[in-house]
Amino acid sequence: MFESLTEKLNSVFRSLSGRGRITEANVSDAMHDVRKALLEADVNYNVVKQFCKEVRDKAIGAEVIQSLHPGQVMVKIVHDELIRLMGPVDTRIYFVSPGPTIILLAGLQGCGKTTTAAKLGTYLVAKGRHPVLVADDLQRPAAIEQLRILGEQTGIPVYTDETTKDAVRVARDGVAYAKEHGQDVVVIDTAGRLHIDEEMMTQVADVAKAVTPHQIYLVCDSMTGQDAVNSAKEFNTRLELDGVILTKLDGDARGGAALSVKAVTGKPIKFIGVGEKLDKLEEFHPDRMASRILGMGDVVTLVEKAQEQFNQEEALKLQQKMAKGSFGFDDFLKQMQAVKKMGGIKDMLKLLPGVGGQMADLDLDGQEMQQMEAIVYSMTPQERRDPDLIDGSRRRRIAAGCGADPNEVSSLVKTFKRSRDMMKALSGGSFAGLKALFSRGFNMDAMNAAMTHGRKIKQRSKRKRVIKRHGKIKRIE
Repeated sequence: MFESLTEKLNSVFRSLSGRGRITEANVSDAMHDVRKALLEADVNYNVVKQFCKEVRDKAIGAEVIQSLHPGQVMVKIVHDELIRLMGPVDTRIYFVSPGPTIILLAGLQGCGKTTTAAKLGTYLVAKGRHPVLVADDLQRPAAIEQLRILGEQTGIPVYTDETTKDAVRVARDGVAYAKEHGQDVVVIDTAGRLHIDEEMMTQVADVAKAVTPHQIYLVCDSMTGQDAVNSAKEFNTRLELDGVILTKLDGDARGGAALSVKAVTGKPIKFIGVGEKLDKLEEFHPDRMASRILGMGDVVTLVEKAQEQFNQEEALKLQQKMAKGSFGFDDFLKQMQAVKKMGGIKDMLKLLPGVGGQMADLDLDGQEMQQMEAIVYSMTPQERRDPDLIDGSRRRRIAAGCGADPNEVSSLVKTFKRSRDMMKALSGGSFAGLKALFSRGFNMDAMNAAMTHGRKIKQRSKRKRVIKRHGKIKRIE
């Protein structure tokens, strides 16, 4: 989402880093470019004005002008101000005892509120809670059915009542259902409209008054920019929000809503939606978001994602297989699937410092991983356990089974064997750091090497052509 803003801010910092000493005029010029970048990102004008004033005052306060590394100092000042602008944020949900804890979701139609209800339910289940979703959007056609389907996909119970159009009654009955069935959290999906109107605001206010929710979150579509901030301001005057959930941050939104909503409404962003899948709801951390905006990566989030996908027991088994040299394609397949659950290689690389800005030139759409998966699935169980069995005839059969070129199969198998032998040697050697990396269950080297070889094979295949020379047909490799 912040690619354009990141690129422009880094350009400003690069212009400063080339100077041994800078003047007040240099700082003013740099802040002019920062102001322009923020406005183009659809950040609220008043927020931009105050932000630039704070940065300029701190920069001119001798910190930057007297520094031998003005670019680095400016990055730190802007980083700190971004954190202040978006924070502080307490992402914890405070649960009551005895339950249930009631969470009410409000928002305009089309902001992703119903899907967010299911995502929030998935998040709560991961935290060891037992939520129930209440389908209280009685206005939008198929809203109840949508939430019911999402509940089936996540295994979370959904309370519905299609015999009435009374939203207050459905909300009350949903809470009663939770108490009766021992559910400790109630997530109420209320109705939205295409725009803010009195009827809508009155209805959601009546629901809130009837069930007295412990938390009220406004779901906003980050793609709408300042409109999302304006709607948050209106809702807050009627409902007294506890926080905002920004959806579609994985899209091409310019980031203005994320940078403006806290300053304009006084209410923090609690969660962000970073994908369409139901597990793509993340806690919002201003410091991590500021680092992403400035191209500094987000290693903490990357580690958290890895910990969610790789458990210690499986990692220990994997380490033992590596030490024995019995690491097979089944294990490799598990690693690839875990990487996909983490968001894929491209999303992971964006979280590494210094890598995010180089992602635009890389073609990492997942096709190489899909091709490798197809090749592995085309193998027999015996071949996956023991790749040494794969000879020429088996390679041709595997290739025919997955629509790949036999050379691609050969390349993957050879790369895999080299990686396996290398891991076996490292497991018995003195490379403790690399061994620790592999023992966590993530063999990035093997995957990168296989993908590189696969791309080379595809490039060679495209260069093959038949030409007529001296009256004969000759095949050029």
